[in-house]
Amino acid sequence: MNRLLSLLVWGGISALGAAAFGVLALSRGETVNAAWLLTAALCSYAVGYRFYSRFLAARVFGLDDRRATPAERHNNGRDFVPTNKWVLYGHHFAAIAGAGPLVGPVLAAQFGFLPGTLWLVIGVVLGGAVQDFTILFCSLRRDGKSLGQMAKEEVNPAAGATAMLAVLFIMIILLAVLALIVVNALKASPWGLFTIACTVPIALLMGWWMKRWRPGRVGEASAAGAVLLLGALVAGGWVAGQPELAPLFTHSATTLTWMMVAYGFIASVLPVWMLLCPRDYLSTFLKITTILVLAFAILVILPPLKMPALTPFAALGEGPVFAGKLFPFAFITIACGAISGFHSLVASGTTPKMIARESDARMIGYGGMLMESFVGVMAMIAACTLDPGVYFAMNTTPAALAQASQALGQAGFVVTPETMQALAARMGEATLVARSGGAPSLAVGMAQIFAGATGALGGGGRTLDALWYHFAIMFEALFILTTIDTGTRVGRFMLQEIVGHVWPKFGETSWYPSVIASSACIVAGWGYFLYQGVVDPLGGINSLWPLFGISNQLLAAVALCVGTTILIKMGRQRFAWVTLAPLAWLVTVTMTAGWQKVFSSDPRLGFLAHAASLAGSTDPHAGRLIFNDRLNTFVALLFMVVVAVLIVTSMREWWLVLSRRKAAVVHEAPFVETGYATGD
Repeated sequence: MNRLLSLLVWGGISALGAAAFGVLALSRGETVNAAWLLTAALCSYAVGYRFYSRFLAARVFGLDDRRATPAERHNNGRDFVPTNKWVLYGHHFAAIAGAGPLVGPVLAAQFGFLPGTLWLVIGVVLGGAVQDFTILFCSLRRDGKSLGQMAKEEVNPAAGATAMLAVLFIMIILLAVLALIVVNALKASPWGLFTIACTVPIALLMGWWMKRWRPGRVGEASAAGAVLLLGALVAGGWVAGQPELAPLFTHSATTLTWMMVAYGFIASVLPVWMLLCPRDYLSTFLKITTILVLAFAILVILPPLKMPALTPFAALGEGPVFAGKLFPFAFITIACGAISGFHSLVASGTTPKMIARESDARMIGYGGMLMESFVGVMAMIAACTLDPGVYFAMNTTPAALAQASQALGQAGFVVTPETMQALAARMGEATLVARSGGAPSLAVGMAQIFAGATGALGGGGRTLDALWYHFAIMFEALFILTTIDTGTRVGRFMLQEIVGHVWPKFGETSWYPSVIASSACIVAGWGYFLYQGVVDPLGGINSLWPLFGISNQLLAAVALCVGTTILIKMGRQRFAWVTLAPLAWLVTVTMTAGWQKVFSSDPRLGFLAHAASLAGSTDPHAGRLIFNDRLNTFVALLFMVVVAVLIVTSMREWWLVLSRRKAAVVHEAPFVETGYATGD
């Protein structure tokens, strides 16, 4: 009876998801309701987690709760700390869910709602969640070692050492881009800065509550933290309206840069239980609650998707938001949310050092990535429910908008200045024209959905637009900031491992002189690029975001290479397709995108072509822009070459092991029976 009921339930969920995808894919000009997009995503996630992640956990990895985890065997109260799976889920999700799932889908909406949605849903089930789960499992079995260290031990010492340096540099670029988005969102925003600043003492209180005062009382600490966080949100609006208090939390981008550097350093050196884990857990309350409420609001007001399934820019490649055709740039622009190399650094950084039982890795690794994809889907819906004319006016410069005016006019994507002025007034902003980067347009989309839902439920409706808009801006900044603290700590682990090969004492993650020195080096690295982005003539994002997309996806290719190698050496070669399939697709799209970004003759697309177009320019910023283009060229080519070498080296290793020309030696930690009783 139970089996029959299960078949009926899951068969019904699968049929509903297939029907929703059918509605999305087969629409031909008629209005499509956003609820169909939401339904297609949720059904896919449910089926993927129930069946595919279970298959990975049991058949491919063989998770074993009898085996003691690194957190239990090396418990030092600082980095290796057995952690409740729900708290750790919150930490892991907060660490991986940064700018990508919010900004990437919004930018990619210029191609229409269908390509990005398909990539977000299919990509995460078969690629992104698999990568996160695989690397988390591999690191869990190797005392929490980093991705670079695993590449060195499992693939090839020389290629692995090169990969470790490349991964560290990629990490610094990624952290700089994420921090820049936070700085741009918080500058001159006393409401957002006050609320986010309050999360630090609240997190310290929660950490002390769960670790010292009331050990294990996660529910109590969670309730207290949630109440205090809501209080901070309300107080932030009050502070922003006080003439004597607002200036205390109103700062320039340069000042915020130094604040970010200081926070990153402090969060990296304090014990994880004190600030990092409870703060990320706390922010997850706001993140997940907001996304779930947004989903509920969509089901209440059933907003239509005003952006078509495909726009003319999908084939033309001359979109005003960014240049390039749907293939390969949709798959680079939407990184986090579908598959993200940055996640492999977290999955081989802080998280494996805190897992109490191996079985927890399924929910944390695979389930955490599904939730991030859901965030990306919500961002896509929010962007595509905007009027297309408003969307393009907000996400492009006036010059790019004028250049694409003919194509926009033919597609009917036009908007009047009066409409944009009225929208800005509703949102409490001076202007919303040319607010590129994705964050403001996402905030407008969220605000309109929330305001529509409150109006439908008898609330203030449009009178709350400004409140919801500023709440969404604060939500985005908090969403991204939690990635900075964990990323800095992961970078510290990586640097300690690299230097530890020359100076073993420095490689001890618990030796405080090493902790302080390595943390300072990491924050100095991303802090330098952050500062350069703040003073950049193009606003930083235009210079750093292309590198973010390319390097992030190449890093995912590195992670999948390492995961495939370990599976083959474990004797699980018949299951190697689970990582080989997404690896093949990722290498194809990323190498194509990287080649076009470097060598395309279109100045809007190619780094070298853009630098050449500025030669002899009278623009006072031309020198800096040319330098940025050449730096981007060098870094992109470096990453592409390093990843190509690692792929070739990995393939050689696979062939040697499978042809029995080399013994399959894995570097797992020895099996130790857990001391925890069942149910602990």
